[in-house]
Amino acid sequence: MVEELSPKNNPNDWWQPSLRMFVRLSSWIVAPVLIGSLIGRWLDKKYQTEPKWFLIVVGLSFIISMFGLIKNSLEEYKKIK
Repeated sequence: MVEELSPKNNPNDWWQPSLRMFVRLSSWIVAPVLIGSLIGRWLDKKYQTEPKWFLIVVGLSFIISMFGLIKNSLEEYKKIK
């Protein structure tokens, strides 16, 4: 559902739902890959297997990121329809 303007809402706040959607979708790109890279570097240092675990964990976090991004994008698309 698209938010409609009501007397409570300021008509100058038309950009806020779009900004919220942008932040939510972009966080699905940044957060899993950032967390995965930190975990991968930590595992590589712990087991002395430098780029092996880093690449595996970043690859998995990228896949998780894409699933979350697609799921949230479809939810936003349904709201627009």
